[in-house]
Amino acid sequence: MPIVRLKDGRQFEAPQGARLTLVLRDHNIDILHRCGGYARCTTCRVSFLEGEPHKMTQAEYDKLSERGLLGSVRLSCQILCEADMTVEPLMSLVSQGLDDPGERPTDNLTPEPVWRDRP
Repeated sequence: MPIVRLKDGRQFEAPQGARLTLVLRDHNIDILHRCGGYARCTTCRVSFLEGEPHKMTQAEYDKLSERGLLGSVRLSCQILCEADMTVEPLMSLVSQGLDDPGERPTDNLTPEPVWRDRP
Protein backbone atom coordinates (compact mmCIF):
# COMPACT_ATOMS: atom_id res chain seq x y z
CA MET A 1 0.00 0.00 0.00
CA PRO A 2 1.28 3.47 -0.80
CA ILE A 3 2.23 5.76 2.08
CA VAL A 4 0.87 9.32 2.06
CA ARG A 5 2.96 11.70 4.15
CA LEU A 6 2.02 15.23 5.04
CA LYS A 7 4.45 18.13 5.32
CA ASP A 8 3.80 18.18 9.09
CA GLY A 9 5.05 14.60 9.47
CA ARG A 10 1.77 12.71 9.74
CA GLN A 11 1.54 9.67 7.53
CA PHE A 12 -0.84 6.83 6.72
CA GLU A 13 -1.35 3.99 4.29
CA ALA A 14 -3.58 4.57 1.29
CA PRO A 15 -5.50 1.88 -0.56
CA GLN A 16 -3.81 1.24 -3.91
CA GLY A 17 -5.46 3.40 -6.57
CA ALA A 18 -7.61 5.46 -4.16
CA ARG A 19 -8.29 9.12 -4.91
CA LEU A 20 -5.94 11.31 -2.89
CA THR A 21 -8.80 13.62 -1.86
CA LEU A 22 -10.66 10.70 -0.28
CA VAL A 23 -7.57 9.36 1.46
CA LEU A 24 -6.95 12.78 3.02
CA ARG A 25 -10.61 13.24 3.95
CA ASP A 26 -10.90 9.72 5.40
CA HIS A 27 -7.91 10.47 7.65
CA ASN A 28 -9.54 13.67 8.93
CA ILE A 29 -7.19 15.98 7.03
CA ASP A 30 -8.79 19.40 6.56
CA ILE A 31 -8.99 19.79 2.76
CA LEU A 32 -11.67 21.33 0.60
CA HIS A 33 -13.36 19.62 -2.34
CA ARG A 34 -16.18 22.06 -3.09
CA CYS A 35 -17.14 20.69 -6.54
CA GLY A 36 -17.35 17.08 -5.35
CA GLY A 37 -14.23 15.91 -7.18
CA TYR A 38 -15.01 16.92 -10.76
CA ALA A 39 -11.89 19.09 -11.41
CA ARG A 40 -14.01 22.23 -11.64
CA CYS A 41 -13.21 24.37 -8.58
CA THR A 42 -9.50 23.81 -7.69
CA THR A 43 -10.20 23.90 -3.93
CA CYS A 44 -8.60 20.48 -3.38
CA ARG A 45 -5.14 21.85 -4.26
CA VAL A 46 -2.03 20.17 -2.92
CA SER A 47 1.64 20.80 -3.42
CA PHE A 48 4.01 17.86 -3.72
CA LEU A 49 7.20 17.66 -1.71
CA GLU A 50 8.00 14.14 -2.97
CA GLY A 51 6.44 11.52 -5.20
CA GLU A 52 4.45 13.69 -7.61
CA PRO A 53 2.80 11.42 -10.19
CA HIS A 54 4.11 11.77 -13.74
CA LYS A 55 0.63 11.56 -15.25
CA MET A 56 -2.41 13.76 -14.86
CA THR A 57 -5.93 13.79 -16.20
CA GLN A 58 -6.84 16.03 -19.08
CA ALA A 59 -9.49 17.59 -16.81
CA GLU A 60 -6.81 18.54 -14.24
CA TYR A 61 -4.52 19.89 -16.96
CA ASP A 62 -7.30 21.99 -18.46
CA LYS A 63 -8.49 23.45 -15.14
CA LEU A 64 -5.00 24.24 -13.86
CA SER A 65 -4.11 25.84 -17.20
CA GLU A 66 -7.30 27.91 -17.15
CA ARG A 67 -6.51 29.20 -13.65
CA GLY A 68 -2.80 29.84 -14.27
CA LEU A 69 -1.84 27.16 -11.74
CA LEU A 70 -0.29 24.52 -14.01
CA GLY A 71 3.10 23.50 -12.67
CA SER A 72 2.60 24.97 -9.20
CA VAL A 73 -0.16 22.82 -7.65
CA ARG A 74 -2.09 19.63 -8.33
CA LEU A 75 -5.74 18.72 -7.78
CA SER A 76 -6.02 15.93 -5.23
CA CYS A 77 -9.40 14.89 -6.67
CA GLN A 78 -7.60 13.86 -9.88
CA ILE A 79 -4.68 11.97 -8.29
CA LEU A 80 -4.63 8.27 -7.62
CA CYS A 81 -2.48 6.90 -4.79
CA GLU A 82 -0.25 4.49 -6.66
CA ALA A 83 3.11 5.21 -4.98
CA ASP A 84 4.45 6.89 -1.84
CA MET A 85 4.04 10.66 -1.78
CA THR A 86 4.51 13.66 0.49
CA VAL A 87 1.95 16.42 0.07
CA GLU A 88 0.73 19.63 1.62
CA PRO A 89 -3.00 20.44 1.37
CA LEU A 90 -3.32 24.12 0.47
CA MET A 91 -6.99 25.04 0.98
CA SER A 92 -8.88 24.05 4.12
CA LEU A 93 -12.07 24.82 5.97
CA VAL A 94 -10.08 26.74 8.54
CA SER A 95 -8.05 28.80 6.05
CA GLN A 96 -11.10 29.66 3.95
CA GLY A 97 -13.51 30.27 6.86
CA LEU A 98 -15.98 27.66 5.64
CA ASP A 99 -17.94 25.04 7.54
CA ASP A 100 -18.53 22.48 4.76
CA PRO A 101 -15.69 21.01 2.66
CA GLY A 102 -18.05 20.02 -0.18
CA GLU A 103 -19.86 16.92 -1.33
CA ARG A 104 -17.89 13.70 -0.87
CA PRO A 105 -16.28 12.76 -4.18
CA THR A 106 -17.10 9.37 -5.65
CA ASP A 107 -14.57 6.56 -5.31
CA ASN A 108 -13.80 6.68 -9.04
CA LEU A 109 -12.23 9.61 -10.87
CA THR A 110 -14.69 12.04 -12.37
CA PRO A 111 -14.98 13.04 -15.11
CA GLU A 112 -13.91 9.83 -16.86
CA PRO A 113 -10.12 10.21 -16.99
CA VAL A 114 -8.15 10.81 -20.14
CA TRP A 115 -4.50 10.51 -19.11
CA ARG A 116 -1.58 12.62 -20.26
CA ASP A 117 1.97 13.31 -19.07
CA ARG A 118 2.25 16.24 -16.70
CA PRO A 119 4.30 19.16 -18.00
